[in-house]
Amino acid sequence: MNVIHLFRAILVLSTVLILGCKEKSKSASTLINETVASKEDPVVDIEIIPIEHASAVLIMDDITIYIDPVGKIDYYNDVPEPDLILITDIHGDHFSLETLEALNTQKSKIILPQAVAEKLPEKFTPQIDILNNGDQKERFGINVEAIPMYNLREEAKDFHPKGRGNGYVISKNNQRIYFSGDTEDIPEMRGLSHIDKAFICMNLPYTMTVESAADAVLEFRPKQVYPYHYRGKPDVSDVTLFNELIKKERPDIEVVQLDWYPREDY
Repeated sequence: MNVIHLFRAILVLSTVLILGCKEKSKSASTLINETVASKEDPVVDIEIIPIEHASAVLIMDDITIYIDPVGKIDYYNDVPEPDLILITDIHGDHFSLETLEALNTQKSKIILPQAVAEKLPEKFTPQIDILNNGDQKERFGINVEAIPMYNLREEAKDFHPKGRGNGYVISKNNQRIYFSGDTEDIPEMRGLSHIDKAFICMNLPYTMTVESAADAVLEFRPKQVYPYHYRGKPDVSDVTLFNELIKKERPDIEVVQLDWYPREDY
């Protein structure tokens, strides 16, 4: 009987030890998965600095991105030098060779469409990445996707023909930011998904109406929308109406109004 009792005691102890080890393994595995999950999508620090009209500076963590840098060099005195420059189109409110040459771009990569690349001096060639609509490129840990931008109205099709310019979706750690460039409410815009911040143009006769811009936003539903590029000469689009149209249908979409026209001479 003593031998039997001893055998049973050893069996029970072995079972306890085995189960205990399994439980410890399960806890360790859960902890590792939680740690990995928390690192899969870390927070991205984002700072948005409007320069003027279509020009902006976007800082994602420690990477500085210039969007369509144009204007006087002193407009950029208070922002870091660019790591990445995105240019959408050939028009003077989006592309300025004078501004580009005045900036310190020695360490910068420049992403642009073919039509803009053709206007750059050869000295910029080592720095440029040419993206056609639908192409994408990763630089500095940031993914840039070229989105079509063009006019739909017959009377406006010559302003921005399909395939010449790029809008952009800029992504890092699942944070997705869209700059429309000069466009109307095209299917490619309406078909966007998982956009956190959308910068949407609205000025006639060159891009689209406030109503068209709002209707497109209501379809692809970004978390935040920033009206920009809304002044022509002399007309100014009604961004208050844009806000009202969005809020009426989708109060969960935040409309953020920044000062895109700080200087009276625009």
